[in-house]
Amino acid sequence: MRLVFAGTPAPAVPSLEALLASRHEVVGVVTRPDAPAGRGRSLRPSPVREVAEAHQLPVLTPRHPREDDFQAALRELGPDVCPTVAYGALIPRSALDLPRIGWVNLHFSLLPAWRGAAPVQHAVLAGDEVTGATTFLIEEGLDTGPYFGMLTEEIRPTDTSGDLLGRLATAGAGLLVATIDGLEDGTIHARPQSAEGVSHAPKIVVDDARVDWTAPALRIDRVIRACTPAPGAWTTFRGKRVKLGPVSATGSQLDPGTVEGDLVGTATRAVRLGTVRPEGRGDMAAADWLRGLRPEPGERFV
Repeated sequence: MRLVFAGTPAPAVPSLEALLASRHEVVGVVTRPDAPAGRGRSLRPSPVREVAEAHQLPVLTPRHPREDDFQAALRELGPDVCPTVAYGALIPRSALDLPRIGWVNLHFSLLPAWRGAAPVQHAVLAGDEVTGATTFLIEEGLDTGPYFGMLTEEIRPTDTSGDLLGRLATAGAGLLVATIDGLEDGTIHARPQSAEGVSHAPKIVVDDARVDWTAPALRIDRVIRACTPAPGAWTTFRGKRVKLGPVSATGSQLDPGTVEGDLVGTATRAVRLGTVRPEGRGDMAAADWLRGLRPEPGERFV
């Protein structure tokens, strides 16, 4: 089948590469416009665009897929299906109707659980033991369309969102190709999502990633792992922001936020810090950073 792939960040790249290696013909790619990145905030192409251009594929970068020029270009490419992974914009009905079969999305949860922009982060934050990936037909509702296939993935006790998303992106690429194969062969058909078990996963922003040291250690561990690598869990010390890597539990007791060596108190047990990134500096071992600062007795993270 003729495919126009839609995706933007690095987790979409395994799916694009798997489709390029499949029996189908990728005739174009849709991705978000170049965006500021890095310390210099210079414009950079998306990871998906870089792969597409390396394969000399036509690349469409509309500001919004409702644009007439974009829809005309998509119509000209004549796709049977638009496989989609983390594209980053809602597709209007006028664009959904252009491919012969439609837009087939790979979503990183077991729908209808965790509909929305941050399914992996919310699964880690909620302490789920199992998650997965789902392929479904995009409709105008948010991740509500009928589904084609699913796979499951265990969430390990030390998984960060980055760890888990990496595994799902790789496994999900195979699921997406199998779905496109089945659509061409007529061996799979869309089924309605369950009306039960619906949950939502809105984008996690920087304010959500601030650690509340009055919370239990288990909650703090989940917040930090869910926000790693993005947007990055953080706290403040002596008025400056510090990003935090994953922590480990201890049997010690300290008042919430109190710093003692590389331990920090919570509402339950103290946690041991791993890596930190102080404001304006790179990653370093928390023990080395704090040893240099020589915290006074009773000083706290806030």
